[in-house]
Amino acid sequence: MSTDEMPRPRTRDGVLRPRDGDALRAELRHIADASGVPVVFGGEVDSHTLCLSHFHGTRTRGLDGLVIPSRSGLGGRVLDQRRPAAVSDYRASMYITHDYDQPVLGEGLQSILAVPVVVAGASRAVMYAAIRERGPMGDRVADSMIRASKRLAQEIAVRDEVDRRLRLMDSVSAHPAAPSTSATETLREIHAELRTLSGSDIDETVAARLVELSDRIAGSLRGPDVESDVTLSARETDVLAQIALGCTNAEAAARLSLKPETVKSYLRSIMSKTGTRTRHESVVAARRLGLLP
Repeated sequence: MSTDEMPRPRTRDGVLRPRDGDALRAELRHIADASGVPVVFGGEVDSHTLCLSHFHGTRTRGLDGLVIPSRSGLGGRVLDQRRPAAVSDYRASMYITHDYDQPVLGEGLQSILAVPVVVAGASRAVMYAAIRERGPMGDRVADSMIRASKRLAQEIAVRDEVDRRLRLMDSVSAHPAAPSTSATETLREIHAELRTLSGSDIDETVAARLVELSDRIAGSLRGPDVESDVTLSARETDVLAQIALGCTNAEAAARLSLKPETVKSYLRSIMSKTGTRTRHESVVAARRLGLLP
């Protein structure tokens, strides 16, 4: 059973942030498949309040839409303390408040593990695994839950960073006709960081959004009459963006999780395409052509 009628996230300049709830639901399904635990559920946190919204293996709708304030029940305790917690006999547990006995016991749940998804020191979601017998669930379930919470936390952190960078980009480019030197350098740093994030192990939709945002930044500083047939591959742009910040080949390789020899190979290709002979000339040419901000 699952409830997915959540509102779509806001659109910012036509760019849609994927729903964090979709990523949460995917991780819950992964936990169920990987661990074999019969019941998993969870929800997102807003204003220190957890709302249960995604379920797998439940038999009733008693937990559906349940709102759990901080410190209430097992989930509220986990939300507040920002660390996993479990009860092996829910009905008899003195470890938690029993504000939600009716829906929990009505579902027949007796042993429950709850794990928070913590981003920048705040709980953003809580995931549960449960069985209908008393006793601990074992390391396999716990390990699967912890790994899932870390993956989801990383995904949400990347999405938050994209939003933050987009807000900053909008702020510093409020007067594009005559950007200041500091604003231009800020945009270039944002561009390079977005390119780095887009090549990391993240959701494909988020990666595509990062590339789109980095292209917008490059376009915001492009001259009005620039036209060129020169194009760079995504990885060539990633490499040159790092070089433009003053990184050495080794530093660019480390940031992009590449080998230094691979960075050199990309630079040779860039120089060939732009008709340049040095790294500096390549950066200047790419900026002139609107390929870099």
